[in-house]
Amino acid sequence: MNHQQKSVIAGQLNTGVDHYASGILAVADGVIAYAGESSGFPLEGWPDPVVVDPRQILVPGFVDVHCHGGFGTDFSSSSESSIRHGLHQLHLHGATTLAASLVTAAREDLLQGLTLFASLTEENLVAGSHLEGPFLSHCRRGAQNPEWLREPDPELTLELLNAAQGTLRVMTYAPELPGSTQLLELLTEHGVLPSLGHTDADAVTAAKSLAHVRGLLASHPQENRRAVPTITHLFNGMPPIHHRAPGAALACLRDAAKGQAIVELIADGNHVDAFMITTTFELAGAENIALITDSMAAAGLDDGIHRLGSSEVRVSDGQATLTSTGAIAGGTATMADVLRTTLAAGVPFADAVRSATVVPAGILGLSHRVGSLCAGMDADVVVLNDQHTVSAVMRKGSWIKDLEAEVAE
Repeated sequence: MNHQQKSVIAGQLNTGVDHYASGILAVADGVIAYAGESSGFPLEGWPDPVVVDPRQILVPGFVDVHCHGGFGTDFSSSSESSIRHGLHQLHLHGATTLAASLVTAAREDLLQGLTLFASLTEENLVAGSHLEGPFLSHCRRGAQNPEWLREPDPELTLELLNAAQGTLRVMTYAPELPGSTQLLELLTEHGVLPSLGHTDADAVTAAKSLAHVRGLLASHPQENRRAVPTITHLFNGMPPIHHRAPGAALACLRDAAKGQAIVELIADGNHVDAFMITTTFELAGAENIALITDSMAAAGLDDGIHRLGSSEVRVSDGQATLTSTGAIAGGTATMADVLRTTLAAGVPFADAVRSATVVPAGILGLSHRVGSLCAGMDADVVVLNDQHTVSAVMRKGSWIKDLEAEVAE
């Protein structure tokens, strides 16, 4: 890696909060020292800036809070060496911060996975873990293995929390399951953010559960994180909205529109229609939406047969489905792909960037470190070209894709 103690980049800059047509980003020892208008930066004592092509733009490194792997790696079943390779590739493609999502599995496999990712969190390769199961609805399980689904179990939950050693950030739950109330109390006491999803709950049940979570989060506040629940991939893994049976999706969307929940959105062109993407942004607002990939091992690879935990997955034309049931089985897009699809749907650039960076950083409780380009933050930067594809990536002040080779031509 090309690590520089001090570096300066000049060009178009979107910090996740503000936009500068003629900006400067200065980095010292892996931390942002200055991000703003070029006219306000004192050049003395700094190296000459690398000037980025005006058709390109610097944005914060993407933050993916729901990622099961990519580039041949499955976080639930691959070896540690394969996982390290997959993480490098995900970082290289712009997801400089991500939570490792684990699908429903046997107790021993979940404990082993959480232990591994606790260690990788200490190395700063991931930002903690996300458990998508095992306390989910059978009929809305999607690609989750039904063999290991179960009702909330306090004893198992404590084992999972202990294995994660404080690095479990988010857990998906179905509010209609017996014992869900006790589960929510246990999670929030340990600093874990509940995320409603994979649920067959009606609108009233979902709304009451979300209100309960907000009360619990208010009693256990955490710095750098809003005291609101999240929604695991809104619309997916829950009943469709119907005017006589609105279901959980509408309750979640209504709370997000009031700033009382943050909804994940898999804006990859397969999981959610383009019209629904723009409608969700218009109704909920970018500050209440976290763009995610829900990516699995096939992300970044060609069509073919791949794995998601213990399940076999077929990818055809970029869409992943279980070979056993035909259910959609996660995403194959990168965060940059999701950003482009969101923009193509008609969402303004600033809103799409905010939902890919600032908002998810807050979900992880890391808004003081990542998600925006501001003084004092980690120097995580993605350089996008005029097609909004990734030209270069800086992570913690080091280029993992060489900037000068890409943008100084």
